[in-house]
Amino acid sequence: PEAPLTPPQAAQLRDWARRLARGEPLPYVLGEWEFYGRPFFVTPAVLIPRPETETLVEVALDAWPATARPRVVDVGTGSGCIAITLALERPGWRIWATDRSREALQVARRNLRRYGLQGRVHLLQADLLAPLPGPWDLVVANLPYIPTRDLNQLQVARWEPRAALDGGTDGLHLVRRLLLQAWPRLAAGGRVLLEIGEGQGPRLEAWARRALPRARFVLHPDAAGRPRVLEVRKG
Repeated sequence: PEAPLTPPQAAQLRDWARRLARGEPLPYVLGEWEFYGRPFFVTPAVLIPRPETETLVEVALDAWPATARPRVVDVGTGSGCIAITLALERPGWRIWATDRSREALQVARRNLRRYGLQGRVHLLQADLLAPLPGPWDLVVANLPYIPTRDLNQLQVARWEPRAALDGGTDGLHLVRRLLLQAWPRLAAGGRVLLEIGEGQGPRLEAWARRALPRARFVLHPDAAGRPRVLEVRKG
């Protein structure tokens, strides 16, 4: 509190205070937010990274020994925080990341430059996995999973990109599409890891068992003990 502010700093602080007073989320005001212990650039073009998504990263890191070199794709990468974290934690992994939004990929590219990963994480504008035939050892995704009717009641929809939140009528439209698209592209022993919302695990697993009868399934809990990541394994 004893630190004097320069006139530009004071003006910046007043601007931030006005934006916060309007309800704008703090990460967008600051322009960055922490994920897995590292700062990432964020703008209103991408979701704000959340602690629950760190469960997805932890399950992915546990899927192979640190010395393995799996082919990995992060679908719906947004800020790139998942793909970049995996690349930093596992330098030998070969990683691609897709998103439909050109603006989101611009943010992801800034984060790649921040960590010097331009040559190791490959960005691609795409609808899920459409242009990527594989085979893939690991597909990770934090896709929209909020049902439309619920999203309309949430404050988050006012500020964060709706396309990254709206999962359709039951919240699982894109998740189901990705599973059906990913299954024939998985290598033997390959896995799909999907972040899901509270209460969606049993329903999604029941559907997946019917759609993919030869797959194996595991539900992984987050730090609060809630089912957060559905693992679908081939072989």
